[in-house]
Amino acid sequence: MRLAIMQPYFFPYIGYFQLIDSVDLFVVYDDVNYIKKGWINRNNIQVNQQPHLFSIPLQSVSQNKLINEIAIDGNPVWKTTLLKTIAQSYKKAPFFDTVFPLVEDIIGNDEPNLALYCSNSLQKVCDYLQIKTRFATSSEIEKDNTLKGQDKILELCRKLGATTYINAIGGIELYDKAVFFEAGIGLHFLKTSPVSYRQLNDEFLPWLSIIDVLMFNSVAQTKALLQQKELL
Repeated sequence: MRLAIMQPYFFPYIGYFQLIDSVDLFVVYDDVNYIKKGWINRNNIQVNQQPHLFSIPLQSVSQNKLINEIAIDGNPVWKTTLLKTIAQSYKKAPFFDTVFPLVEDIIGNDEPNLALYCSNSLQKVCDYLQIKTRFATSSEIEKDNTLKGQDKILELCRKLGATTYINAIGGIELYDKAVFFEAGIGLHFLKTSPVSYRQLNDEFLPWLSIIDVLMFNSVAQTKALLQQKELL
């Protein structure tokens, strides 16, 4: 069984969904510390053909809190503002009429917990793209929570019966293939190949949120882009 484990991100870039699409079970890693200025609650779309950072406003943010202990700001104004920005920026995109209702549904979710809110967004996008990967949540899995880093990942792999663990390429320095091999688990790293598609002007802006990908690509085209990856 192929397994991946990642912190919940909000409308992440396509490489995140390539990882989900590469495994049988995807674990939302919600019981690890929140990282400020990471990608859990923010990403980039394009506005006026330039990268534009959007974010979910949070309450009492601290890197000493677990992701599933972080609450979203209860003032809904940010949702209205973000939806207006997305609508204005992508109204001429070929799949706007199909994708905007999906984005509107995800952003409009009333869930106050950051981890659950982001997890919902991931699953809704996967449903739209017909990705059949099963989801689980790390905080709901019985395990030794005193473990850290590689040891905690190995514990989850054992608990869930993984035969192969796949991680994003950014973690290549964090995990040791020999240690996984000794545990009877294969270890691979997913590297996203350069992805490009037609946007609104000739200069392509890479590595934006999945929102951008969906606005300019059909489901079939996006599924083809999901295959532009390499397992190392």
